[in-house]
Amino acid sequence: MNVPFRYRRLGYVALNVTDVAASTAFYVDQVGLALTESSETFTALRCSRDHHNLLLFSASEPGVKRIGFELASAADLAAARRYIVSLGVALEEVPAAELKQLRTVAAFRFRLPGSGLCFEFFVQMMQLAQAFRPTVAKIERLGHVVLNVADFDQSLGFLTEKLGFCVSDFVPGFAAFLRCFPNPLHHSLAILTGAHDHLNHVNFMVQDIDDVGSAMNRMKKANIEIVFGPGRHQPSESIFLYFLDPDRMTVEYSFGMERFPEDAAREARLLEPVPGTLDSWGSVPSPAFGQIGRIEQAGDANAAVPSAAASVVRVSGEPSGALA
Repeated sequence: MNVPFRYRRLGYVALNVTDVAASTAFYVDQVGLALTESSETFTALRCSRDHHNLLLFSASEPGVKRIGFELASAADLAAARRYIVSLGVALEEVPAAELKQLRTVAAFRFRLPGSGLCFEFFVQMMQLAQAFRPTVAKIERLGHVVLNVADFDQSLGFLTEKLGFCVSDFVPGFAAFLRCFPNPLHHSLAILTGAHDHLNHVNFMVQDIDDVGSAMNRMKKANIEIVFGPGRHQPSESIFLYFLDPDRMTVEYSFGMERFPEDAAREARLLEPVPGTLDSWGSVPSPAFGQIGRIEQAGDANAAVPSAAASVVRVSGEPSGALA
């Protein structure tokens, strides 16, 4: 790895939504996340002991607000801070009041060249006393985020050469599947070529193939549009189903994923740019797949730092208060 810090995992994704109540109901009742808390600023949901794996923010246009990666230690976060500054990339400090709201010990943010996507590096999110209890699906984790980018080469170069992501598989001129080293999952982030920069989809990994099959019928009964699958990806070897949230942003369930050892991992495969690479079962995505999801920019009105006075309403029964 060519960077002076180590990742632990993809920690959370923050989405902008036009109707927080409708989106919350969807992600709880249909996707199967648990509501942690709501506040004047955000709604927090989880699929683990983490305080949040998904944040929902009210906005006039749906999209991705930021992506949070947990680093391996406080020392890694400090090294990453110095390193990002050395690249000439501006840091966005996370105020203490916001860290308290997010139940996170330390974090900083910066934006990717080109797309302007906000990345957050953090350590030590609060772990809740009550374990996550699966409902409609046995969700294992927040799996990955995929983006369409207008300048594929610039984005791939920055992510791999400057931020230390490793390419697991590559489809020339179309896609790169990236793991946050030394996390073993085939990809926590992927980029696809596109006419403009936008969110393609957010993924939740499930523990059983039956979770994918039952989700297909559950979505149909609820008149939720399925836009791709079920099928099997050649990259990652996972079985998948894609469907739309209330803002028509794309969400994926997937079962199974290749894992990489830290040492002596296989080389990235060069995969053929044909439909069968994305689905060996032969399904084809609908036109609505991966189309909605503006990337929030630094100058957006809803990109402002949350108010330190924002009150928090607990709904999960967990104790409130900042981390020690």
